[in-house]
Amino acid sequence: MNPLASRIVVALPLAVVVILAVLAGGWPMVALAVVGSVVAMHEFCSATRELRPITIAGFAGVIALIVTIHQGGLVWSLLPLMATLLVTFWLSAIGDVRQTATVQLAVTLFGVCWIGYGIGFLVAVRDIAEPSGWGEWLLIAVLIGVWMSDIFAYLGGRVFGRRKLAREISPNKTVEGFLIGLVVGAAAVFFTLYDRPAHDPISTLNALEFALAIAFASPVGDLFESYLKRDWGVKDVGRLLGGHGGVLDRIDALLFAGAAAYFVALALGRA
Repeated sequence: MNPLASRIVVALPLAVVVILAVLAGGWPMVALAVVGSVVAMHEFCSATRELRPITIAGFAGVIALIVTIHQGGLVWSLLPLMATLLVTFWLSAIGDVRQTATVQLAVTLFGVCWIGYGIGFLVAVRDIAEPSGWGEWLLIAVLIGVWMSDIFAYLGGRVFGRRKLAREISPNKTVEGFLIGLVVGAAAVFFTLYDRPAHDPISTLNALEFALAIAFASPVGDLFESYLKRDWGVKDVGRLLGGHGGVLDRIDALLFAGAAAYFVALALGRA
């Protein structure tokens, strides 16, 4: 099976589960987000084990962040973040580990912020209540935009790739693949959001603003994880999805794209 076909076979069932959770919204969406965040945090802690992150504090932190964002909004998420810092401090102080406290606290909180807030923003986008149906449409646009960007960046790089995009970070990514993925991803977001929601549609300009923000954030999220993996000396963060790596390898772009979509919505008065 060629790499593209293999990616599709793995991605399709996952995409169906994600879309069903998005359509359901509420606690089904939160439940999927919590499961994904715990698995991703486990992969993160495994990849950074030499730095001795406090794994249990990381699990508690990402779960608390996501649930609090759903129940109380982003402002209240500062409470579990500070609580995670205190729990990490306490566990570090009573534990017998060969690592400086500064590094141990920093790596644990970094994982919680990156994964917890990254997935939490996706929940926050889905939870946008007004106008009715807008949060659902926006999150679907984020997913479609990221998936299309990833697929066509891969295809574009394989067919047309000549110049390296970031040789020291991710040698396989090309400028040509990036540009093709950017254009297709932006187009996918634009046409998903155009004239939506039907009863209170956003303007064409606003649809373009969302399209560009999500399309640019997606490859940045991908490069961000590639930069970390190079530092950790690993090709993939996990093995849960076989040759396609782990959950964190598959959601890296979404961790930035969801935040980009939310902040554009906030700036436009749509959050």
